[in-house]
This record gives sequence, C-alpha cells and structure tokens, in this order.
Amino acid sequence: MTRDVPAAARPAVSGLRERKKAKTRAAIRDAAMGLFAAQGYAATTVEQIAEAAEVSPSTFFRYFPTKEDVVVTDDYDPLIVEAIRAQPPEVPVADAVLLGMRQVFEQLTEAEWESERRRQQLFRTVPELVARQLQATVTAVDMLADVIAERQGVARDDLGARALAGALVGISLTFLPPGRSGPYDAADFDRVRAALVELRAQLDPLTP
Repeated sequence: MTRDVPAAARPAVSGLRERKKAKTRAAIRDAAMGLFAAQGYAATTVEQIAEAAEVSPSTFFRYFPTKEDVVVTDDYDPLIVEAIRAQPPEVPVADAVLLGMRQVFEQLTEAEWESERRRQQLFRTVPELVARQLQATVTAVDMLADVIAERQGVARDDLGARALAGALVGISLTFLPPGRSGPYDAADFDRVRAALVELRAQLDPLTP
C-alpha cells in the first residue's frame, strides 16, 4: 500500500522531479555534443551517447526520439512562450514577445551559450539536419502564433497573429543570428524592434 503524499509536499516533489529530468536531458545533450565534436555527427551512435551520459539507450529515447532530435529540439522556445504569457496584459503584443525573448536569453549561462553555438554549427555542417531545422522553424512560428493569438483574444489560426509571428521569427533570425559566440544585448533587441517599425512603414503603402 502506498502512502499518500501530503498536498503541501507535492509541489516540492514535482519540482525536484522536473529538475532531475532537466539535469538528465542536459547531460544527454552535453554528451552528444561532445561526441559530435570529437568524432563527427554521422559516426556517433545513440548507444555511444547514452554511455557517455551514463544512461541507458531506453532512457535516451524517453528524452529524444531520435539522434537528430538532440540537435533539433529547441529547449528555449517553450521558455520564451511562457515568458511572453507572463508579460502584463497592457504591454503591446510585439513588445511582449521581445521582452519575453530578452528575459530568457539574458538568463543563459556561458555554458548554455556555447552549447547553442555548437548546435547551430551542426545545422550548418550536417546536410541531413537541414530539413529538420526548417520544420523546427515552422514549429516555432506555430508556437509564437498561438501565444500571440492568445494575448490578442483571437482564434489560433487568425491571419494577423500568424503574420506577426512569421515576421517576428524572420526578423529575429536576421538581427539575432543563431550560433553567435556571445549573448545578445539590449541593442540587439532594439534593432529587432526598429526593424519591426520599418517593416510596418514599408507595408503601409500596400493596397488591401
């Protein structure tokens, strides 16, 4: 017979479980990135990654469905979505997105920046990852469109919400290039905001 966990203790237990899962996930990714750098992406197997991370192959697959997913999965997108949701409702939606992105990126450690740099380097050098990267970008647009629509109180497939999400992702990729060696700063996000203002100016003459 199992003993019931007191209600007051459940959040702490849940928090500990999530931290352990995050630690295991990070260990798997760090081990994979080290092996990719040492012997190449193609030569590295799931079994080697699991051994280096000191987990079983079945544990690997609980965190990453395939070897490609170690590289493709972006751990920061869900954090950005939650940071956007946390912005006060009076903040304009585009500013809420930029503030959410900035809050997440400002908290990254040097080790996390280095891991992200190596991840982006793989996208540039491993042909079989290109298609998955494109799909990951589409997924990022979908996630961002959902949270924008949520803040605007419109349907998830709203044309304006999806257009804004696509513009934000495109401009961010242009002015916050992935894989850079150091963190983004306030000036980087100011450039993104200025680019959005310029985009609006460019689109204003369009005839509906």
